[in-house]
Amino acid sequence: MTARPGYAQALQATRLLELLQAYDPHVAGTPPLGVDLPSSDIDILCHAPDTLAFTRTVWEALAEAPAFSIHQWTGGGRPVVATFTAQGWCFEIFASIQPVAEQAGWRHYLAERRLLTLGGEPFRSSVMHHRRAGLKTEPAFAAALRLKGDPYQALIELGQREDGHLQVLLAAAGYPAPIAQRE
Repeated sequence: MTARPGYAQALQATRLLELLQAYDPHVAGTPPLGVDLPSSDIDILCHAPDTLAFTRTVWEALAEAPAFSIHQWTGGGRPVVATFTAQGWCFEIFASIQPVAEQAGWRHYLAERRLLTLGGEPFRSSVMHHRRAGLKTEPAFAAALRLKGDPYQALIELGQREDGHLQVLLAAAGYPAPIAQRE
């Protein structure tokens, strides 16, 4: 079995971002954060004010792809979710009537990216420890930070905080700022 390519190469090979260009696609999730596992998928968040047009675009382009499925949620703005496999990866496309910047998945991603930057390799290693132990991404971040309560809501709230607040939180959880950030 050949190793799957990196997520960026898989995206390029599928030309998925080109296909979804009209829907403001943003790659999110664990691969671009560097906290992915062999079972991780590639998440693409889209803004689809017309979910029917989005569904038609995806159906016409990907219906023959391996493991293709598409469904629409019954609540929460009725986003459309399409999945398929290619290049050894599972892809998940999430399309909402909300602009990507307002979507919870994008807000989680931005908060996680900032925390990883501020916490450095010790924090990344801790998140990976929790991921390998079976936790999903947001619960793994919350566990590494020793947060209580709903990890999904906690990351939304942390994303609204200044870096100084995040650095204090990281230090309290045992992750002092990397030396380059202290100078």
